[in-house]
Amino acid sequence: MAEQSMIRTPPVPGPESFTDPKAAVARLQELYRAAVEFLTEGFTNALRDGQPASRIRAFYPEIRLTTTSYAKMDSRLSFGHVAEPGTYATTVTRPDLFAAYLEQQIGLLIKSHGVPVVIGASATEMPVHFAVANDPGLTVPQDGSMDFNLRDNFDVPDLSTTHDAIVNGEGFTYPDGARPLAPFTAQRIDYSLARLAHYTATAPDHFQNHVLFTNYQFYVEEFESYARHMLADKDSGYTSFVSTGNVEITEPDAHIPVPAKLPQMPTYHLKRENGSGITLVNIGVGPSNAKTATDHIAVLRPHAWLMVGHCAGLRNSQRLGDFVLAHAYLREDHVLDDDLPVWVPIPALAEIQIALQTAVADVTELEGYELKRIMRTGTVATIDNRNWELREQAGPVQRLSQSRAIALDMESATIAANGFRFRVPYGTLLCVSDKPLHGELKLPGMASEFYKTQVAAHLMIGIRAMERLRDMPLERIHSRKLRSFEETAFL
Repeated sequence: MAEQSMIRTPPVPGPESFTDPKAAVARLQELYRAAVEFLTEGFTNALRDGQPASRIRAFYPEIRLTTTSYAKMDSRLSFGHVAEPGTYATTVTRPDLFAAYLEQQIGLLIKSHGVPVVIGASATEMPVHFAVANDPGLTVPQDGSMDFNLRDNFDVPDLSTTHDAIVNGEGFTYPDGARPLAPFTAQRIDYSLARLAHYTATAPDHFQNHVLFTNYQFYVEEFESYARHMLADKDSGYTSFVSTGNVEITEPDAHIPVPAKLPQMPTYHLKRENGSGITLVNIGVGPSNAKTATDHIAVLRPHAWLMVGHCAGLRNSQRLGDFVLAHAYLREDHVLDDDLPVWVPIPALAEIQIALQTAVADVTELEGYELKRIMRTGTVATIDNRNWELREQAGPVQRLSQSRAIALDMESATIAANGFRFRVPYGTLLCVSDKPLHGELKLPGMASEFYKTQVAAHLMIGIRAMERLRDMPLERIHSRKLRSFEETAFL
């Protein structure tokens, strides 16, 4: 082991150029594994033997690209290239989890610029908390419960490298001046992976590339039923179903134990090869939960996420059980105001809208003008006060009328806005569950049988839309509308 000023670090290969994406990812995995094993061993020894005699430090691996040419890019692509000459870098974590993503993004870089990428250890320290998270038998004790201060010998999570400065367009550069290649730093990703496991009670490894969000338990029950049906069909392409607590089944009649306690955001995964299945997250009610879920799921770089939840219908012509396809959003949720000002428009994405509308037509067997009987398109308003009806109503109702809103909920605009912010394709299809402006409140017993049957149809529409998006080339789904003037090369 190298020893400098009482700092011990693992022996790792120096920076090396690669033109083969698979070989580059293999080196990333080698560097990452060496760092994790070194920190885990040092921490285990410290738990057993007491405070180490030196600081024990390891570094995240990194990808680095230097280009000196304004190479002509394929203008149809919104990713896979840098905007101008310079040096670009990104720190990397969990290259095992992100192997396919990294191979794809590195391959596009090499093809676009005709130069190799350099793989080596970065200058960013790996916190011991994230290193030992790879070992289910190890946990970091709370501060003060050990015989020595952990910070004296190990690096701990650092908020200066755990941020959204890249996706928020704040001009982030690495300490050596390199501009970012990817939208998140390694520490930001590690932080979110840990939060995902906590909030959803499922491992990040199970998440699929197509994510459905809902705010109602009925959808979970329908999703499990659909999953079991798919597992019974050996030609469906679906391979397993994962429930809360990482319970994974591969047979349609396998037992899933009921957890003693549900997590804050129960999450379920219907898996396919290469992560092409569907994840359903029950985020519950409110924009705070919606932001929390999407803040963390975004680091997995999903191909699309959709909201399929309940809403209040604002038009007298709507009925309980009708569908609402959001074409625009009135943002009064406030949880993203500091990250994405309300003056930023959140555009509808054609590919997502078409997939959703086509799925509605397929499931309901209605087309064209007849489809308007059960579905409205327009603005969805998202608020942060569930009991807005109890306040003086003239102001809110006037704003809803001026915006031409046709539905009201507490999550959709948050999910869409965070999709825009994180460059994840997004969409919303809601189901009307009450009409507060017209005397139909959400009270026990008021939901009709027609409305209850709509849950199954609604979920199926979301699934069908995702299956349609799954069959699309990734470059078609990732709209250039989501990219700014100076973008990271990686999705």
